[in-house]
Amino acid sequence: MQVTAPGNGDAQGTRAPQRPIRSFVLRQGRMSPAQQRACDELLPRYGVDPATPLDFERIYGRRAPVVLEIGFGMGETTAAIAAAQPDIDFLGVEMHLPGVGALLRRIDEQGLANVRVLRHDAVEVVATMIVPATLAGIHVFFPDPWPKKRHHKRRLLQPGFVHELALRVAPGGYLHVATDWEDYAQEILATLSAEPLLENTALDYAPRPAYRPLTKFEARGLRLGHRVRDLIFRRPNPEKQGRTTF
Repeated sequence: MQVTAPGNGDAQGTRAPQRPIRSFVLRQGRMSPAQQRACDELLPRYGVDPATPLDFERIYGRRAPVVLEIGFGMGETTAAIAAAQPDIDFLGVEMHLPGVGALLRRIDEQGLANVRVLRHDAVEVVATMIVPATLAGIHVFFPDPWPKKRHHKRRLLQPGFVHELALRVAPGGYLHVATDWEDYAQEILATLSAEPLLENTALDYAPRPAYRPLTKFEARGLRLGHRVRDLIFRRPNPEKQGRTTF
């Protein structure tokens, strides 16, 4: 999320240029040769160019429900979910280039025709590229918790952004968040509960649904006693009250 913050200024009292504050930091890490090749060779095939708005039927070559995943990391979960649900199209948004390369390799090796990758700021993607009420679902798995209190303003799931997400979900669609940070889970629960377009599918936290696989990262956290909390909210469909879409 981009927010402007005032600079320090100078001795003459003029203001320095404002610096953008984003909800992410590009931690590039080390690109493996295979990940680099995937970015060079496969991004033109499976990547999506930023456009306003995104034309999902053109991107996937068919009309099907679309699920947006924000921050797919190394793509392990994205690929597993997409492989198990071939009738649903998945759009993964990620800035971390090694992760983009890793997911591209999975797409190609597994022949996943229902996954596309967009390397862009998710906040801008949602705000300018996705038409309201067009998504069947949104996945935000393990967003950066920004654990230091002074950095909490960088957390992705702020009320304004949650409202924008809710607007992009079609009636009957869902927003699924998972986190292993207790205070962030509590903050997200309060934020989602306060969004008038959404309703909780559980009393507070939901059981992990079968479609979200247990990752190696998560399994390690569970062994260390880190509880993972799933929050699944839906946008009610007035025409189909009582039915869920996941």
